[in-house]
Amino acid sequence: MFSLQEDYSVTRYLEEKVNSIMPVAGQLLTEGRPLYAVEELCLETLTEDLKPSRYLYIRSVIEEEFKQDYDRLKENGVLTFEIVNLIEACKDIFSDFGFSRENEENRHLKYAIIGQIHQYLL
Repeated sequence: MFSLQEDYSVTRYLEEKVNSIMPVAGQLLTEGRPLYAVEELCLETLTEDLKPSRYLYIRSVIEEEFKQDYDRLKENGVLTFEIVNLIEACKDIFSDFGFSRENEENRHLKYAIIGQIHQYLL
């Protein structure tokens, strides 16, 4: 999202995502599915490529492994900013491991991220 904001293309991205799901939504409604079920299925489909969240992953690692830094960053109001910076700093690690739902519990991935966060926080 931050990359999209920098490129001023958030609106285009959202329009493309919504347009891609409209045929599915229409089909589900035609089948007589309840509106809440259609909304849930569509939201799940729309957000599938955003999972797992690198942001939430890094945030949880900082909170678990660097508690004092986490508290300090949060107290200073810069936690979100620093996590976004860390996403960029950890980009190659996430790429090398092919970060996905299947491997987000991989201890080697976590150790690599911990090492990068440690370097970043020095």
